[in-house]
Amino acid sequence: MNFDIFPLDKSLEDTIKHKINLKTKPPGSLGTLEKLALQIALIQNDTSPVLRQPTILVFAGDHGIAEKGEVNPYPQVVTQQMVYNFLDGGAAINSFCSQNNIHLEIIDAGVNHDFQNTHRLINAKIGYGTQNYEAAPAMSINQCEQALEAGASIVLETYQKGCNVIGFGEMGIGNSSAAALLMAYFTKISITECVGAGTGIQGDAIKKKKNILKAVFEKYNPGSAIEALATFGGFEIAMITGAILKAAELKMTIIIDGFIVTAALLAANTLYQNVLDYCIFAHSSEEQGHQKMLNFLDKKPLLSLGMRLGEGTGAAVAYPILESAVAFLNKMASFEEANIATRE
Repeated sequence: MNFDIFPLDKSLEDTIKHKINLKTKPPGSLGTLEKLALQIALIQNDTSPVLRQPTILVFAGDHGIAEKGEVNPYPQVVTQQMVYNFLDGGAAINSFCSQNNIHLEIIDAGVNHDFQNTHRLINAKIGYGTQNYEAAPAMSINQCEQALEAGASIVLETYQKGCNVIGFGEMGIGNSSAAALLMAYFTKISITECVGAGTGIQGDAIKKKKNILKAVFEKYNPGSAIEALATFGGFEIAMITGAILKAAELKMTIIIDGFIVTAALLAANTLYQNVLDYCIFAHSSEEQGHQKMLNFLDKKPLLSLGMRLGEGTGAAVAYPILESAVAFLNKMASFEEANIATRE
């Protein structure tokens, strides 16, 4: 797929900064909120930006590496069980989306299960989980391209319903392994420094995970970002990559979650570097590779709460901060409006 992703139009930058500086406060006293207000206003190319129909899309997919249970403490069946939990409203992401009035959609990108009577689930299944990359690439180039297109299509539909601010989440037992492999490929950081606890392995289990993924990483030599995504990724990660690219093309404000979503962003950013202009980084995950990803991208997150759950929970928790940035820009009085003297 080809995406038309342009750098931000900064023709209004001085006007927006002037508006921010004339608010009834010392210059810079709202800190990160001022930078955030500026970025959102530039994304929308509007001095009075509005956040419309905030949405989080959670993509679920299974991973062949998880079938053996060597890199993950939970069995693969948990992926499908958690999808049902999302649909029943029982997960953390449901709680936070409900709290913050965020619309939530769940997508079957490639779960190893046939879901029955689940009209609330978006069926975009590419396959019943990826292959185990210990033996073969996770997916074919064709499957990877299908996933990219599916993610982009779902975002377009979301945009056409009126959404202009979007976040992404994921569910897939074994996807922290895929993310670590992608991180190593795109950042050139040693694979052993990219591998973390995932859903909670410790001690010797982490050492085993590192050894397995080191052998996988050394087995392949992808020649492009798409080939790397197909070799090491998951259907849900590839769909998120396509979703990020489409959201940037549509000039949506994109809230980037944690380790897995940032791995998808690394792929998207390699393909189209202007994509970062549209991204706001929600939080720093406790998954040990995530802060290194953020350092590589030279980005600072809004929050650091010790979270490492995934599901888009960091994006959902951070969203009210975006609302605060837009609120002060649009509703806070200027010195002239409030009849307050400015500094000499």
